[in-house]
Amino acid sequence: MPNLKDIKRRIQSVKNTQQTTKAMKLVSASKLRKAQQAILRARPYAVKMMGVLNHLAARCNNDLHPLLDARDGSRHLLLIITADKGLCGGFNSSIIRKTLDYLHDNAKIENSLIIAGKKGNDIFRNRSVNITQEIIGWTKDFDYLKAQAIGDNLAALFSEKKVDKVFMIYNEFKSVMQQEIVVEQLLPIVPEKMAQDDDAFIVDYIYEPDEETILDKLLKRYMTVEVYRAFLESSASEHGARMTAMDSATRNAGEMIDGLTLTYNKARQAYITKELIEIVNGAEALQG
Repeated sequence: MPNLKDIKRRIQSVKNTQQTTKAMKLVSASKLRKAQQAILRARPYAVKMMGVLNHLAARCNNDLHPLLDARDGSRHLLLIITADKGLCGGFNSSIIRKTLDYLHDNAKIENSLIIAGKKGNDIFRNRSVNITQEIIGWTKDFDYLKAQAIGDNLAALFSEKKVDKVFMIYNEFKSVMQQEIVVEQLLPIVPEKMAQDDDAFIVDYIYEPDEETILDKLLKRYMTVEVYRAFLESSASEHGARMTAMDSATRNAGEMIDGLTLTYNKARQAYITKELIEIVNGAEALQG
């Protein structure tokens, strides 16, 4: 027969866990609202930036800037964005799995990694991969200036021809329940081709101070915006995944408490019945 004290202790333990998961859900919900607002502000700017870049690049020579240099090469750099903490469902594992698949499919290519997030670093540090930079603690107070530093570093590596292509692998936020893994080529920048009959195509610009300087400023700004947006997408996805995971854990804890409570009541009833039987048997023995 189960021990009542053990069952009661286990019920209390599960209740404590349920309180923790419920609190984590509320914290993630609060952070998710802020992250959603940030990504909704960043997306239109990134789209408009790409539109301006398309118009400008359609009129200029790609030789004007090294970030437009589409060269053949086997040196790929991957910027992997994971979280610093766990307890967020399959958020980290899906990114790690996608990265491992990419490395397997491109085994003949010289791949190097820049890993953002403690969870990603913990996994890949023990594997035979070339990690050139670790970005730990990015989820706390990430801002545009930090994104600019990362973007400038990637642009410098590409411009100096230390790498031939740069990719980002991150979670794109769709909804609280859905995040989509994205593998995005960041460098070289490949503007979309515009149709020759596009009205905007025939319009030319007056450059001040000159075309090369404007293109340099715009491409570097685009790099920063894309990196910033990717980190914001990842942040919103992380909070959404954690909120969903903690909600599920809270419900599961409730179901476990109900089951343990039922077991406790049955065991308690069995103990009472047993004691009553012993009392009745004792009374009958005395009468006899």
